Amino acid sequence: MVNLLIIADDFTGALDTGVQFSAHGIRTQVVVDPQADFSARDAEVLVVDTETRHLSAQEAYDTVFLLTARAFEAGVRCVYKKTDSALRGNIGAELSAVLCASRARQLPFLPAFPQIGRVTRGGVHYVDGVPVTESPFGIDPFEPVRHAAVTELIAEQCQTPAASFRVPPNADALPEEEGILVFDAESREDLLHTGQLLMEKGMLRVMAGCAGFGAVLPTLLGLASGEKQTAPKLDPRLLVVCGSVNSITVAQLDNAEASGFARMRLTLRQKLEPGYWQTAEGAADLARIEEMLAANGHCIIESNDEGSNQPTADYAKELGIDLETMRVRISGSLGHLVGSIFTSSSLGTLLLTGGDTLLQCMNCVGVQELEPVCELEKGVVLARFTYRSCTRYVITKSGGFGQESLLTDLANRLGSPEA
Repeated sequence: MVNLLIIADDFTGALDTGVQFSAHGIRTQVVVDPQADFSARDAEVLVVDTETRHLSAQEAYDTVFLLTARAFEAGVRCVYKKTDSALRGNIGAELSAVLCASRARQLPFLPAFPQIGRVTRGGVHYVDGVPVTESPFGIDPFEPVRHAAVTELIAEQCQTPAASFRVPPNADALPEEEGILVFDAESREDLLHTGQLLMEKGMLRVMAGCAGFGAVLPTLLGLASGEKQTAPKLDPRLLVVCGSVNSITVAQLDNAEASGFARMRLTLRQKLEPGYWQTAEGAADLARIEEMLAANGHCIIESNDEGSNQPTADYAKELGIDLETMRVRISGSLGHLVGSIFTSSSLGTLLLTGGDTLLQCMNCVGVQELEPVCELEKGVVLARFTYRSCTRYVITKSGGFGQESLLTDLANRLGSPEA
């Protein structure tokens, strides 16, 4: 029976939180289905990716409200609204939806992920020491974060009261206010301490945060755990497929190329013309990609232009398509490309970065459910799935996670005898 429902708004986010439970031996499933049938699931933790990050605030509210209400009707014990650790998406609308659907008075929200340098101090959210609005997430072309004060961001999307609080010293200091309660946290110990106080007061029936708070929930909720999961032996060949425009990921790609990765950037036509990979020209390009994979143990295929992404924006304007259509076409193109080479003998271990890219790639091979196995690095998740009666593995990463040498570090790890 499902004891905990985690609601995420994108695929990589669903996995980086779900893995906090599966890594401890807790049966965890990640699905892309807001209509998920809870009675048909044998997982203790069910993570549902609602794909609401790019919807309107009202659409996101409606989707999350209905899912939360169905969960409690089905007897689910707790609901955790997983939010993006850089505050992207319809956070205010979705937190309000969980609170209203649960009919609770309060929704504790701990947005920090101190394990990767994202903290909340005085109600302001910081990424690597600067307010999130001054980080790469503040200039994201598709979903820029415009408020570093968490309550201001929430207020922009909903009428639900929200207030910020410092780390409470004891349970008696927990606030009595109704609405969304935003708690500071600058360390994992802060998250655990506040969580323990909330648990004492019975305030964890509905809650919210990112993978940071998710990492302490198995202990707080007392979920049964079995044998810890470890990574199996993986193919040392590595293909990185990147649909992220985040500067953190771009730096990782540059570092990997400098270390010897073969790198291919999709052309404007490959990215934006529907059905390109089904044309004769597209088939010839796919054959050349297979040749690249056969000749190089470490490869990158990405959707970024060299220098800047202005050429793609200009070409999209020529085609008369808006920003959202451009985003969907690019992720769809990457998905079709991966689907076309998925059974190739030249394909080794696959790493997908960016939630849209992961979703489209999985759609194109007919996979709607993943089982997280373990973290290879913080925020870098190894997951498995069944494809054509075989168990296959894929590495996933959000665009904004990881050190500059992440891809080369992973390649070295895959190639080591102990991997």
